Amino acid sequence: MTKLLEMNHALCFAKGFSRTRLNVATSPFMISRGGGGGYCSNTCIPYRLKFTCYATLSAVVKEQTSPFNGKEAALLVEELRSNFNTGRTKSYEWRISQLQSIARMIDEKEKCITEALYQDLSKPELEAFLAEISNTKSSCMLAIKELKNWMAPETVKTSVTTFPSSAQIVSEPLGVVLVISAWNFPFLLSVEPVIGAIAAGNAVVLKPSEIAPAASSLLAKLFSEYLDNTTIRVIEGGVPETTALLDQKWDKIFFTGGARVARIIMAAAAKNLTPVVLELGGKCPALVDSDVNLQVAARRIIAGKWACNSGQACIGVDYVITTKDFASKLIDALKTELETFFGQNALESKDLSRIVNSFHFKRLESMLKENGVANKIVHGGQTTEDKLKISPTILLDVPEASSMMQEEIFGPLLPVITVQKIEDGFQVIRSKPKPLAAYLFTNSTELQKQFVQNVSAGGMTINDTVLHVTVKDLPFGGVGESGIGAYHGKFSYETFSHKKGVLYRSFSGDADLRYPPYTPKKKMVLKALISSNIFAAILAFFGLSKES
Repeated sequence: MTKLLEMNHALCFAKGFSRTRLNVATSPFMISRGGGGGYCSNTCIPYRLKFTCYATLSAVVKEQTSPFNGKEAALLVEELRSNFNTGRTKSYEWRISQLQSIARMIDEKEKCITEALYQDLSKPELEAFLAEISNTKSSCMLAIKELKNWMAPETVKTSVTTFPSSAQIVSEPLGVVLVISAWNFPFLLSVEPVIGAIAAGNAVVLKPSEIAPAASSLLAKLFSEYLDNTTIRVIEGGVPETTALLDQKWDKIFFTGGARVARIIMAAAAKNLTPVVLELGGKCPALVDSDVNLQVAARRIIAGKWACNSGQACIGVDYVITTKDFASKLIDALKTELETFFGQNALESKDLSRIVNSFHFKRLESMLKENGVANKIVHGGQTTEDKLKISPTILLDVPEASSMMQEEIFGPLLPVITVQKIEDGFQVIRSKPKPLAAYLFTNSTELQKQFVQNVSAGGMTINDTVLHVTVKDLPFGGVGESGIGAYHGKFSYETFSHKKGVLYRSFSGDADLRYPPYTPKKKMVLKALISSNIFAAILAFFGLSKES
């Protein structure tokens, strides 16, 4: 497992990443903001100024002074498990106090969070608020509001065979859980699972992504300042630290990331029969019918692609399917709205996030340069490596064998695939692994019904994109290669809970039917009771029926 993680590390950290946190003074990835040096207004995130802006990968951090190894990881888990076993985290008071602290943390440190997201991804302030800060705060407030209801035992019916009795489903925390989060929404995807784990009464270790170092450093600082450090901890670092954590025995592992690393996570979890939640991704399609409001459809596709972290989102639109006759109209509408949103030179737009690092920039650039792909560009295609930006790019009918159609793009490239009739798009979608999200634009209720019934995906939105994840009463999770398990709202609470069935009986009403000797009469009565045939049971009890 260590070797596999090292390989993954080498791949993800090519072109400027190191295993330890990069030092501001030596890293080539700096942020240019004008002025001298300083901190954000809430003194959370140090940053260096007057440098060429390449990627702001390490505007924050200090060198790691001591390695976090397997021994330290084992001691950490032992400490958290010991504190969990005191029962403190199971109380309503502890859970609600920690949730309230998270809500207060978000309110008081919003500027710091926004600054960290800008440093890591050049994420626009409004996008950072809507996509990460607001969603996280909403999840926290929902948990605070509903926690007592979620914790309350659920009464269920009992059968005649256990009469007299009562029964309940009791939620109990799993224990000590590990959350490994992703870099593309580094605040939301770190804190929201932690909210669910805390609400369920667990001790938690959060491992933020080192590819978003500003957010990772900030989370470590804020968690230590606002939350109970005896039961909630943040471990920063890269592959060695993740390896050390995965070698421990957890009660659940929650991972957000890609399918390749998820296989490593799952293999490590299997050694201890640890349950996992894997929030992955995939090629999320948008099927566009010709009867739509063209301007609105184009705007909503853009919102779910380029205005969604520049396409670096697991639920972002990965490719569009439409008919040959309608494709040119759709592409023209997309071009018009893109210019409205980002201007004539999108690379200069302050409303477009950058690519996270040089490795991913070159990966996307290589997709554009593949044989049979470059000549399919119908809009955009401009790149600037020094700023790690790629303009919104639309391609028409790229080869199916190209990496753009075989791999999750995770960037601002949008291939448009044409079919003869819109229903043919179903087969295009089904020919690929099941996506995390699928989108349909149509006014046809019949087509909507067919889409929901015939396309398998983690979740869906009809006539819009990505908004289904904001509905807290809907589960968010994948299917097949796009993930295992679900969360959001009460589903977050449930994913970190064990549903324990409890049957209550008194000492009265103890019949000898279940005990030896097993006479024919007892057999007839029990068979009748088990089949819920009370009349037959009465007859059998009084010997008025014979077993056939």
